[in-house]
Amino acid sequence: MSRTRIVFFAVIALAVLIVAGALIWQSVSSPGDSTIALPDAPDELEVRVVCALPAEPWVQEAARQFNAGKHELEGIPLKVTIIPMDGWTAKGRLERGEMDPLPTAWIPENRYLVDLANVVYKERLGRDVFLTDGEYRARPIAVSLLAWGIYESRASVLEAAYGEITWQAIHDTAMLPGGWKDIGGEDDWLYFKLAISNPRKNISGLGAMIAAAGEYYDDTGISSDEIGTPDFQQWLEDILSSMSDLSGGAYTVSDLALFGYSTGDAGQLLESDLLANMAGIQTRWDDPLRIYYPKYVTWFDFPFTVWMGPETSALEKNAALEFEEFLLSEEMQRDALARGLRPVNPDVPLDAPGSLFVQWQDQGAMLVVPRTTRMKSPDRDTLEGLLRWFDLNIAGGR
Repeated sequence: MSRTRIVFFAVIALAVLIVAGALIWQSVSSPGDSTIALPDAPDELEVRVVCALPAEPWVQEAARQFNAGKHELEGIPLKVTIIPMDGWTAKGRLERGEMDPLPTAWIPENRYLVDLANVVYKERLGRDVFLTDGEYRARPIAVSLLAWGIYESRASVLEAAYGEITWQAIHDTAMLPGGWKDIGGEDDWLYFKLAISNPRKNISGLGAMIAAAGEYYDDTGISSDEIGTPDFQQWLEDILSSMSDLSGGAYTVSDLALFGYSTGDAGQLLESDLLANMAGIQTRWDDPLRIYYPKYVTWFDFPFTVWMGPETSALEKNAALEFEEFLLSEEMQRDALARGLRPVNPDVPLDAPGSLFVQWQDQGAMLVVPRTTRMKSPDRDTLEGLLRWFDLNIAGGR
C-alpha cells in the first residue's frame, strides 16, 4: 500500500473516532434526551397600542371586540391594550426614550408625526424604527379633517358681514371694539370667543394654527421664516387671544356640547369630534351648531404604525398586524363611520347606514369635501416654532 493511501485512511479513521466520541459524550451528558431545548412559548401575546385621542373611543371598542373574539397567532392568545395619548406628546416621549415598555404599535393623528420621530431614531440608531413600505408600513386606518363648528345664530351674522367664514373673518370679529353688536349681533353676546384645542394638549389645536397660517399666506406650505414674521405673529395673536379657556383644551367639542357659548362661539375643530357631539349640542341648546369647510384644510390620516425595534418580538409585530387588519375590516370601518370618522376601506361608503355625515347633512356635513387645498406637513422647526410662540405669547399671557 502506498504512503498516500495510508495517510488517507488514517485521516478517515480519525474523523470517525471524533464523530463517535461526540455522540458518546452527548448521550452521556444528556441521557434519555438528545433534543435541543427551546424557549417556552408565551402564554399570551400582548399588543400595546398608543392611540391618538380623537380615534381612541373607536379603537378602544375595536380592542374590546378583538379581545372578546379570542384571536390567536400560532396557537397563542392575543390581547390588545390601548394607551390613549395625544400624538405630539407621544412623539416627544418616544424621542426622549420615556416610554417603558415601548408600544407594539402607534396610531398618531398624522403621518408626519411618524416621520418626525423616525428621523430622530435614524440619526441615533442608523436605521428606521417605522417603515414606509412593506407589510409593516404605516397605513391609514381612518381619516378626518379640521372644519369650522359655529353656532347657527353666530354663523348667520358672520356670513351677512363677511360673505364667507374664514380666519380673516374670525380675526376681524375678534378685534371689534364693541364686540358682536358692531356687526349686527346681540348685545348680550359680548365679545367673540374662539374654541380650538390647546395645541399643547391636542394636536388639532396645532393643526388649526397651521391652517390659519396657510390662509394668511395663501399657500399650502408654510415655513419657519414665515411664522416668525412680526405681522403674522400679531395677526395670529389677535385671533388666539380670543380663546375662552386654556385650562382644559383637550376635548373642546365636548366642552361646546356641555357648556355652550361659554366655551366659544366658533372654532376650527376635528370634523369627527363635531359630528360625534352634534346630537348632544342639538338637544342641549336651542341654537344648533353648523359645520363649514375651510379653504385650507388640515387632514388627519391616523396611520397604524408598527414599532420595528428589537424591543418587540417578531410574533408581537405580527400580532399588531392582526389587529390592524381587524380595524380595516368592513365591520369596524362601519363603526368608525358611525363615530364621524371617514373610512379608508373602499367597501364602506360614506352614506352607509348609520353614517353621521348623512344624519347631519342639514347642519353642513359633507360626504365629499369641496376643497382641494390640503395643507402640507410642516417641518420640525416650523411646528416647534409655533408651539414656542404659543407658550410665550398666548399661554404665558393667561
